[in-house]
Amino acid sequence: MAKVQSLDRTFDILELLGNSQEGRTLAMITDELKLPKSTVHRLLKALLNREYVRKNDETGRYQLGAGFISLSANYLNNLELKTESTPHLAELSAVTGNTVFLGIRQGTRMVYIDSREQINSIRKYEIIGQRKNLYSTSLGKALLLGLEEDEIRELLADETFVPHGPNTHPDLDALLADIRICKERGWTVDDQEAEKAINCVAAPIYDYRGQVIAAVSTSWLLAQRPELTPASMAPAVVRCAMNISYSMGYFRAKP
Repeated sequence: MAKVQSLDRTFDILELLGNSQEGRTLAMITDELKLPKSTVHRLLKALLNREYVRKNDETGRYQLGAGFISLSANYLNNLELKTESTPHLAELSAVTGNTVFLGIRQGTRMVYIDSREQINSIRKYEIIGQRKNLYSTSLGKALLLGLEEDEIRELLADETFVPHGPNTHPDLDALLADIRICKERGWTVDDQEAEKAINCVAAPIYDYRGQVIAAVSTSWLLAQRPELTPASMAPAVVRCAMNISYSMGYFRAKP
C-alpha cells in the first residue's frame, strides 16, 4: 500500500510540474499538493536522479526534465513511422506481389508493428505485436546492421540459437559472419532460417540521426513463387526502406 501511495504522489508531482511552464519550488509543491516536505524532497530526489525532473539552481524551481524526451521518443517515433511508412509499404506489396512487414527492435527481440498483404486479411492484426528473435529473421538481422560487432555480441550474449528452420545460424559467430556480408550489400536475407520453405529479404530504416530505428521486409513461399530470388527482391525492399528513411528525416548525399 505504501508503494502505491508513493507512486500516486510521484505522479501528482509530475502532473503538477507538467502543467506549470515556469516550474514550482519545493515549498510550492508541498503546499499545493498538501504533502509533507520530507516526502516531496525524497520523491524529487529520485526523479532528479532519473532526469525526469530538473532543478533551476538560480530560481530553485523544479521542472520536467529530459528523461521524458527519451522516454516518449520511441513511442512518438513509432507513431510517425507507421504514418510515414503506410504508402511505401503498400507500394512494396504491390510491386513484389508479396506480403511486407515493418518491424522494430525491443531489446533482443524484433517486434512486428505493421504489415501489408495483397488482400485484406485478419492475419495482419494477428501478427502486429508478435515478437521474434533477431538471429533468424531478416527483419531482426536488418535491425542489427546499425550495431558494431561488440555491441551485437553483448546484446545476444545470453541468446540460445534455436534451429527454427533448416538454415538457422547455429551460433553467434555464424550470425556475425552473415551480418558482415549484409552490411556490405545493405540488405539481409532469411533463407529458410526462421521457417522452412520461406524466404524473406529486409533492409534497415534510418532516422534523422542516421541510426537504424526499424526495418522493412518482404517474404514469399518458395513453392508458390519459385521465380523469385533474394537478389531480385532486394532492390525494391532497399528502395522502400530508403524512402521511409527520407520521410523520417534521414539524409544521405547522392553519389
